[in-house]
Amino acid sequence: MARPEINRSGEIEVFLRVVEAGSFSAAARRLRMTPSAVSKLIARLETRLGARLLARSTRKLQLTPEGAAFHDSGTRILADLDAAEREAAAGATPRGRLRVNSYVPFGQHRLMPLLPRFLERYPEISIEAVLTDNVIDLLEERADVAIRAGPLRESRLVARKLGEGRMVVIAAPSYLEARGTPHTLADLAGHNMLAFGFARHIDGWPFVDAAGAPIIVPIVGNLMLTDGEAMRLAAIAGAGIARLAHWHVEADIAAGRLVPLLEAFNPGDLEPTHAVYVGQGKHLPARVRAFLDFLAETVRL
Repeated sequence: MARPEINRSGEIEVFLRVVEAGSFSAAARRLRMTPSAVSKLIARLETRLGARLLARSTRKLQLTPEGAAFHDSGTRILADLDAAEREAAAGATPRGRLRVNSYVPFGQHRLMPLLPRFLERYPEISIEAVLTDNVIDLLEERADVAIRAGPLRESRLVARKLGEGRMVVIAAPSYLEARGTPHTLADLAGHNMLAFGFARHIDGWPFVDAAGAPIIVPIVGNLMLTDGEAMRLAAIAGAGIARLAHWHVEADIAAGRLVPLLEAFNPGDLEPTHAVYVGQGKHLPARVRAFLDFLAETVRL
């Protein structure tokens, strides 16, 4: 007996609409199906997968862990399918809206100056850019590309390394005139160290001591900032000592607004910057591929 044909993309779409609507009946109205047809389709999908996707109760539907994973994968699959169809119809010309999320320093000092060149090269692409140091979920925020600093933790995302920045400790001349210049790591005990108000992968500033051994100096200060650009501005204003990527403050150092400190104890650690995205290969939308290639070509850290 022939195996009945399975419309997998149709099943995924129905499942996503049920999760979005919160019930079989609401999803059925949106899909112009009967509630029983929607219920049978979800039951058939669960049977074929051998996993319960939705926990049903009299009040609401709730995703199981397997259902949550299938929801994420299904969202990505349908997005890739839509993009593939649009590109096939348009001859794979990069076009459409590109949603980009970037951490603030990179966005202000690298991304924004480059965007006019990108849009001139690809006039059929429009960009929606959000600058924030908060780590977002690309699927929830419907972002195409996120640019992040530091180590990556999300294995489901594909990453493209854009470069690395050497870290440097800096302060404004006005701060050093008022508080003195630290020449040893012990001298930091008498200074105001600017901190980030969110968790970092290293709880303190890494240095090497006089013998070359690694050491972490705890951050002690009275000002916490939400992003690297705010920290740069606070340092320029004389609020305290900061530790940032050299590319972020190189113009300020050249102009004398900031002064490098404790370079003899700098461990030479590098902070990587990656562009992360969902999907890869032939399923990657042309607009995303064009943007990633452009960043790899133009970004210098």
